Amino acid sequence: MTSSKQSLSPRGRFVCGWLAAALLLLLGPGAALALDRYQQVVLTLGSWRTDDIVPMRTFLDRFEQTHPRIRIVFDPTPAPDYDAVLTAQLRAGTGPDLVYLRSFEVSRDLYERGYLASLAGFDPVKARFQSSSLDPWRGRDGVVYGVPFIATAHGVYYNEDLFRRLGLAVPTSWEGLIASCRLILAEGRVPLANASGESWTVLECLLLNILPNFIGGRGGRLEYLSGARCFDDADMIAAFAALEELRPFLPEHQEMLRYQDSLQLFAQGRALMWFGGSWDIGYLETQAPALRWSVFAPPPPDGKPAQLTFHPDAGVGLNAASTHREAAEEFLAWLCEPETGALLAELMPGFYSMHNEHRALSNRHAQAFLALTLARPTDIRFVWDQLRAGRPDGYILMRDAAVAVMQGRTSPREAAATVQAGLAQWFEPARACARKPGDAELDQ
Repeated sequence: MTSSKQSLSPRGRFVCGWLAAALLLLLGPGAALALDRYQQVVLTLGSWRTDDIVPMRTFLDRFEQTHPRIRIVFDPTPAPDYDAVLTAQLRAGTGPDLVYLRSFEVSRDLYERGYLASLAGFDPVKARFQSSSLDPWRGRDGVVYGVPFIATAHGVYYNEDLFRRLGLAVPTSWEGLIASCRLILAEGRVPLANASGESWTVLECLLLNILPNFIGGRGGRLEYLSGARCFDDADMIAAFAALEELRPFLPEHQEMLRYQDSLQLFAQGRALMWFGGSWDIGYLETQAPALRWSVFAPPPPDGKPAQLTFHPDAGVGLNAASTHREAAEEFLAWLCEPETGALLAELMPGFYSMHNEHRALSNRHAQAFLALTLARPTDIRFVWDQLRAGRPDGYILMRDAAVAVMQGRTSPREAAATVQAGLAQWFEPARACARKPGDAELDQ
């Protein structure tokens, strides 16, 4: 079979080349630039943030303005499917050049299977971030494989107008919060919008929101991870008991209500508070622009210091199989610049950079969350580090125990015992953990 295309003779190629050069001289540098854009490197950025298509396009446009030879295509996958889809793509050799990375175990597994490139010699990441900010994307060999990208803060949303109408002040203790809930309920209103119809929200919006205040923040969490404390000690039981205290203040039929239902209850002013996180700022500002709301930190029990969950949510890594490593590293270096972090926080209120420096934000709600993180010690979500590396998964254990408490199917003590027993099947510190003197009654 022969081709219908005819090859140009050497003389023909010379003439065509001469004509092209003459044309560029006649049309000027604009034509040269337009032709040069055909030599662009196109990189794909994979993500689970389907809600961010519009702000991410603006964000990436800013990069391309100063890096015209590189084009970034944002290609998100729905969050529930992302991990499985990304793993399949990487295994097949079809994965994006750049990928959003979940913190700790999930992305660490991808790195240790050889799917993510090492950033060991990548100086920008070391210069712009504290070592603790790099830990969520550090392999067991100590090598960093991801650039910290976005973090989110936990907190309690509240309706400012209704708080003022009922004469309520922002509670500063857990006991004060419960007293406020009782007063709101007595007024015939719904104190809390949260529900248990979607299990992840009970763990991430509620239990992991309040847990640092009950266990002593980062220091307490590390004691569980070292075996100095058992996962069914008095503090863990107290946290599950606090969850149980909230049950009377949830909406009617809360067992059937899902995440979006809860958001709507708060957005419509039908519930006065919502335990959630800064990731919901955009939704509430868009869906309820007239609603006057702010946020406070989940208050600690009397006698305990205030703590806050501020979680490193996503990093960005480089596919080890990418054929455009140089261009990808150019983009990663741009992400490391403090100005890039500030741009991100402005374009996507509620998502914060993890750079060494923090800048004031123009969005008042985003600034309110940021102020909470700067005013008290913070820590990551309890189960993310180490506790998801075995089976049964610590996330699933705590999630299911929290839901059972919220639905009245188990007691706080039984919930904590379930977590301890599950982790002891594979997590050595849980097997060998030490009882504190105040926990002696747990063995009876």
